Amino acid sequence: MTSLPDTSPVRGTTQSAERLLLGKVSLAHLVSHVHIMTVPALLPLLPGHFGRSFVEIGAALTLFNLVSLVVQAPMGFVSDRLGARRVLIAGLMLGGLSFLTLALAPGYGMLLAAMAAAGLANGVYHPANYALLARGIDGARMGRAFSIHTFAGYLGTAISPPLLLGAAALFGVSKAFAVAGVLGIGVGFIMLATGREAPAARYEPRASERAEGMPRPPRARLITGTVVALMGMFVLLNLSTGGIQSFSASALVMGYGIDLAGANTALTLFLFMSAGGVLAGGTLADRTSRHGVVAAAAFLATAVIAGILATTTPSVLVATLLLGLAGFLSGIITPSRDMLVRAAAPKGAEGIVFGIVSTGFNIGGLVGPLLYAALLDQGQPRAIFAVAAGFMLLTVVLTLVQDRRARP
Repeated sequence: MTSLPDTSPVRGTTQSAERLLLGKVSLAHLVSHVHIMTVPALLPLLPGHFGRSFVEIGAALTLFNLVSLVVQAPMGFVSDRLGARRVLIAGLMLGGLSFLTLALAPGYGMLLAAMAAAGLANGVYHPANYALLARGIDGARMGRAFSIHTFAGYLGTAISPPLLLGAAALFGVSKAFAVAGVLGIGVGFIMLATGREAPAARYEPRASERAEGMPRPPRARLITGTVVALMGMFVLLNLSTGGIQSFSASALVMGYGIDLAGANTALTLFLFMSAGGVLAGGTLADRTSRHGVVAAAAFLATAVIAGILATTTPSVLVATLLLGLAGFLSGIITPSRDMLVRAAAPKGAEGIVFGIVSTGFNIGGLVGPLLYAALLDQGQPRAIFAVAAGFMLLTVVLTLVQDRRARP
């Protein structure tokens, strides 16, 4: 067994225990992204299903993100105190029940209630998952572990449109919601059946920390300028890539003369290529310490592609290829992004810091769905890509400024 470096938060961890931990956490992450994408994947069908406008459906997504915003940082404290595995299982079960209930009792009011409950469940995943990984994976393999974990989430995002639209085409929209619900409950039971979390997932302070009686980091020290800047980065990431994930298919149908099948093919390629980009980004993250530069360069190229889509009328093939390339480039940044957050987290407080930073996704989610839905309702589908490109450029600037400040 290879001994872990002194900087690792875990002692005596075998690689097989790491793989088991990574596999379980990654499966939960896949489910979380399916749940995040359930309403966006079905979006072209939902105004007709619920008899509501795009803005009203967007309001349900805003509610989802509002609840996640409120609970995500507290869930970081809960994960660190009560055990991340327990909190993670509870999130899987609640998310599954939310969509299963919506399948059994459809209606716009139930959509709002289900999205609120799903938002509560969503607030669990980032703090619990990252706490488990940060404490259970050797630091030398952390970049690749983050990339595999993130790849699983992106894979969940990528399979959602064909899975859920296929279910809706065969059995109806309500049955598509049921598929999302059963998936969450099923993985929750898998987590229960695999027993207690492996020793790799438990935080053990170093000998020097035990000797000195080193306390947990106080809350005030967790809210640093770096953490706030990283939270801002997450806000902008949600506003840009979230807009493409949720609204690009509808934009292609409304503004580019592409049918629904072609638009969803383009979106699916974007999502699968994002997952591939995550794996490539994991290798880069382990080979460089300049994580901010890697993230900024990849996202600048993504902004250029979004600008091309906003200002031209490409064919179905060209639009699909451009979205695929944009997906790959946007995926590259995610392991470097996660490594930046890990570096900002004090030992033993990874769940709390990831919970705080991840609220940025939810802040962006409060604004993004209403903004992009309003553009569609006003007949401005091309603006989806233009606005996304603008947010990407802001992300590049913030990332480079933060990278420069972090350098010694």
